This record gives sequence, C-alpha cells and structure tokens, in this order.
Amino acid sequence: MSDQTLPQAPEKPLSPETPTAGLTRRKLLGTAGATGLVVGAAGGAVGYAAAPAQATPLSSIGSGQEMFHVKHQPGITQGLQARGHLVAFDLAAGAGRKEATALLRRWSETARRLMGGEAAKDHDTDVARDAGPSSLTITFGFGHSFFARTGLEKQRPVALDPLPDFSSDQLDRSRSNGDLWVQIGANDALVAFHALRAIQKDAGSAAKVRWQMNGFNRTPGATTHPMTARNLMGQLDGTRNPKPSEADFDKRIFVPESGSNDPAWMANGSYAVVRRIRMLLDDWEQLSAKAQEQVIGRRKSDGAPLTGGTETTEMDLEKTDANGDLVVPINAHARITRPDQNGGAAMLRRPFSYHDGIDADGVPDAGLLFVCWQADPLRGFVTVQRKLDRGDALSLFIRHESSGLFAVPGGAAKGEYVGQRLLEV
Repeated sequence: MSDQTLPQAPEKPLSPETPTAGLTRRKLLGTAGATGLVVGAAGGAVGYAAAPAQATPLSSIGSGQEMFHVKHQPGITQGLQARGHLVAFDLAAGAGRKEATALLRRWSETARRLMGGEAAKDHDTDVARDAGPSSLTITFGFGHSFFARTGLEKQRPVALDPLPDFSSDQLDRSRSNGDLWVQIGANDALVAFHALRAIQKDAGSAAKVRWQMNGFNRTPGATTHPMTARNLMGQLDGTRNPKPSEADFDKRIFVPESGSNDPAWMANGSYAVVRRIRMLLDDWEQLSAKAQEQVIGRRKSDGAPLTGGTETTEMDLEKTDANGDLVVPINAHARITRPDQNGGAAMLRRPFSYHDGIDADGVPDAGLLFVCWQADPLRGFVTVQRKLDRGDALSLFIRHESSGLFAVPGGAAKGEYVGQRLLEV
C-alpha cells in the first residue's frame, strides 16, 4: 500500500436545521453510512469514483467493541489487533501516590469512554470522530520503580523483581522499564492514535513519557479465513499459544484471587514482559526456505511441524530421517520453546510487528514488539528465555534491544479505576 492517500473532498455543509448538539462517536455509528454517502457524492463531483447507490453501513471492523469493566483488563485475551502503541511513563519529579491516584482515575475514565466509542471527556482532538470503537483496548501496568516512587514498597510483588540478564541482550536502558506502562490496541490506526494522544494529554504534569513504540499486525479479515498471524520473517507466529478454552489457562496466565504469594491487589491480574526484538532481516532472507524451516522447526507455508501433519499436529521430537538425523533439529526454535521441554512453562504471546525505517547503511529497523502474559514471569518468560539463551538457532537472526516487566492488576469494577485496590490500600 502506498504511503500517499488521495485528498478528501470537502463535506457538504450542514443546513441550519441540521441537529448537531450531543452528537458523539457512539451516535454516529447509526448514521455512518449516510455520512459516507454524502462525502462520496461530493468526491464524485471533483472526479473521484462515484459513491455506491446504497449507503454503506459501518464495517464490522469499526463496530467491534471491547468492555472496560471486566474481570481481567482488556488487551490480554483478545485477538491480535491491527495497530498498537506501547508507551511507558515515569512519574514527574515530586509526584507521588496522590498524583498517581489522580492520573489512574483520569486514564481509566478516558479508557472507558474511548473503548465505548465516545469522545474523550475534555478537549477531544476529533481524530477518531467518524470511527466506531474498532475493538480498542487500553491496558495499564506498574513497573518495579513505581512502588518506591509512591511509598508502596510493601505492596510490590516479588514476581516484579527485575528480569535477569541474558547473553543475547543488547538493551537500550532508556527504552526499557518505566514507572507506568500503557498498551493500546485497535483495528484502526486513527482510533489507536487518538487513544495514545488522549492518554499522553491526560498525563499532564504528573508523568512524562519514558519511551513509546508503534506496532502493527495483519488487519482482521485480510485473509480468506482466520489463521495464525505471520511475523516479519514470514513465519506463522503463535501456533502453540495457550487458549482460553484450555482447563489450566487461567492458572497459567492470571494471578488467582487467593492462594498465591502475590498481594491481594493483583488478584485476576497478570504480568507482562515487553521486549523490542529486532529481526536481522537481511541475514534471514539470505537463507533458503528450507534452511529457515530448520531454524524454526516448522514449515513456512502452513506452520506444520517438520515431522508432518498440519499446524496443530503434535511435533514428533524423536523422529529421524534416512541418515539418522533428527527431523526437527536439536536447536530448532519450536523444539526449545515447547512447554514440555521447559517444565510446563507457558505464556500467552500477544505481539505487534514494528518497522521504524531504514538505517543509514540500508538495513531495516524492523522486528517484533514482543508482549507476553503469565501468572508468574519467573516460571513463564524467564524459564523459556534461559533455555533459548543456551542455544536457540533463531538467536543468530534476532537482537533483544529493550525490555520491561510490568504488574498489570485485574480489571476495574464499575465505579472503580484501574489500580484502585493498590493505591487506596
């Protein structure tokens, strides 16, 4: 798709009798087709393609809506979204628990409104004025440093201890960690940006952006049937993700309401590990398709294990070829990351791809904004990453450039804001 777009023809001016008072994004959902017809007709008058004879209703992409007041914060179990923004904030000098409390109140109200297809409460930018909710989700988390800044050290979970160093890390500390973390996802780029801008403005003088990253995925409906997403290496990515239908899903991904070592405010919450993983695409693309499959352990075409079957067929780790060699190499990424090769360790991967341009030497700055969720990062991400660190064939083609770990509390009940049970303890 080209980066250039045709200019929009001006809308037909409203007549003096046209009612406009109280018009919100939610109310626009029912009139989007008619509005689109007016714009299309005006465009046709200046040489653009004529509008269809019948009004087109708001698409299923725009009308998708996620709830804010839920048991687990939105943005964890939902499917991959087409556009994402990850942003970390540090509390401003002199700001503490009082300012953080007011900020989380503002952020929660903004998230509730925007996810419902409404405008922001104050000074909305109108960027998403004509769009539906587009499955917008906004998720909030707390970093290790947040608790000292707010005098809440006794409420800091042990699971939030800093991640260990890994031999493959080449981390930019200025783009790692942070007091507060916000994940924004939507199936429309303008809706996602609108939310990012609102969250940034809400921070006001209480917090400043530490780092911010932009990502994307394939737009829902772009393929002939639902399928596992592909990453920028062209591989199906997420085949063995835990599924909510599995009996032990909640146990692996979410902190239980009782019976854990986590503080009570983390009940129904989860821990997010965030890594900016650069893919060395020039090196990767020099490999033949067969060599790439050996690195991963799966067929590139359909994600099936090299031992045969379909994407969901169980991998036969003991199968050998005519020469007696393992069909799935001992250092293949898919072999090393299997839960049964890591004491049952599992995490829910929910990443975004990213592309931040071309370096001066012509190398693309592109890769994966890796986000994974688990009830215990030590038993989830850390266990698997330590195993990968000892000999993953894929490690030659990727570079971990930034990292963060955040405690994401459970969803806010009606009348609550996210983090209330921590900040008002």
